[in-house]
Order: sequence, then C-alpha cells, then structure tokens
Amino acid sequence: MMTRRQKRMAGVAVLAAGIAVATGLTLTAFRKNLMNFYTPSDIQASTPAGAKMRLGGLVETGTLKRVGGLRVEFTVADCTHRIPVRYDGILPDLFREGQGIVATGELAEDRVFVADEVLAKHDENYVPPQVAEKLKTPQGHSCEPFKSVMQQSG
Repeated sequence: MMTRRQKRMAGVAVLAAGIAVATGLTLTAFRKNLMNFYTPSDIQASTPAGAKMRLGGLVETGTLKRVGGLRVEFTVADCTHRIPVRYDGILPDLFREGQGIVATGELAEDRVFVADEVLAKHDENYVPPQVAEKLKTPQGHSCEPFKSVMQQSG
C-alpha cells in the first residue's frame, strides 16, 4: 500500500516524464523543420545533397531559361560562386535577372538547387538583408556584374 506522499511523488514523476517526452518530440520536430540560409559559396564549401535550405543571391543576367511548361532554370550567384536553380511554378511578378532572391528547396545529387518556392525583392532597391550581408567583402562589394544592384541596396 502506498502512502499519500508516495502517491504524490509518483504523480510528480509521471508528470516530469510526460514533460520530458513532449519536449523531446518538440525539439525533434523543430530540428527537422529548421531551414538554414546559404549562399552559393556556402553550398560549394560543404552542403549535403537533400538538405532543406534557403538559397540567397543574385540572379545572374542572361541565365533565365524557360524549359517548358512552368519549368524555369536560372543561375544564382554571390560574386565568387554560382549555383544552377530549377523551379517548377510561376515566378513572382517582381522576379528579374540581376536582382536578389531567396529560394527555398534542396540541393539535388547533380548539385542543382531544386526550388519549391522563389521569393523576389519588393522594390527595385531591395536585396534581402541576408543576401546583402553575405555579398559584402572588406573592400565593399566585389561583384562587378552586379555592382549597380549592390550599390543601390547598401
């Protein structure tokens, strides 16, 4: 027979175990849904294929190709590296070459970024803050092809 104190302690132990399990499940779900922001240089350095992420950079001028249907391919660059991007869907109205974007998706085995969503800037002077920060160098912005875009943003 359990005393009143033992029953209370058992109840507290069950409650603590329940909270621990709920916390563990929440942290596991959060870790699986967490998406990190990368630039093309970050991806070239070391990013595993299949990882969900956000890619940010500038759409390289002259790389936008409509492959068929809603599929488009373009290249995102960050001054030193470039990553080809494939997207099936309707691009935002503000999407243009030479402008900053953030794309959500994953890196395929062939090192092509397969985007699920593409977000474009909201006005002509905007480069996403994370993109602008990653494109800066100690000497300023070193991307000659994107110099006018970067001077407007920063």
